Amino acid sequence: MFLKKLSELWKKPEEDIMYIIVGLGNPGPKYAHTRHNAGFESIDRLAGRYGIRIETEKFRALTGMGVIEGQKVLLLKPLTFMNLSGESVRAACEFYKIDPTEALIVLYDDISLSPGQLRIRGKGSAGGHNGIKNIISQLGTQEFPRVKIGVGEKPADWDLADYVLSRFSKEEQPEMDDAFDRAAQAAAKLLTEDVDRVMNEFNTRRESSAEEGPRERKAKPREDE
Repeated sequence: MFLKKLSELWKKPEEDIMYIIVGLGNPGPKYAHTRHNAGFESIDRLAGRYGIRIETEKFRALTGMGVIEGQKVLLLKPLTFMNLSGESVRAACEFYKIDPTEALIVLYDDISLSPGQLRIRGKGSAGGHNGIKNIISQLGTQEFPRVKIGVGEKPADWDLADYVLSRFSKEEQPEMDDAFDRAAQAAAKLLTEDVDRVMNEFNTRRESSAEEGPRERKAKPREDE
């Protein structure tokens, strides 16, 4: 009986995981700080805010466990490269017996939003994002909350793959630094607040200059790397 209770206590830290928060990106120095790694950047800000180290390699990802707003969470950065992100996410959800429709949050880049703009959604299609497309395919559902981080629309003369793997300009970087912080805040609030309330707080268009006026950006189908 004593050994059984000891075994239960030993397993408890992992079995008590309540939420999985995923930041999407590509691993390695070559892709560090690129537009496509906005999810990685944001989840790193979240980890720093709550003193969580994302350094354990598991589920083909870098992971870190901790407590955010009273909820025990697993932070996860897939090492599969973007297009196979779902394999890592599914493995973690299955291991911790997490229902993705109730306890999964994904942070990722969106080229249909201006740099620094956030858009929170409770569910939805992949919108051309291959990382999300693979997660939906692997989980068999698109009903999970996500935090989209605007990285700017592709210029007409750019190849899409080259653009999402490019880095932010000096002019864009301050706005993006703020966006990564706000994305981390939004993810934390999704743990304890209704998604509609979080949407109302964060789904506000932010422009780099008020004098420029609103700049309309239309969503486009995408084929991200």
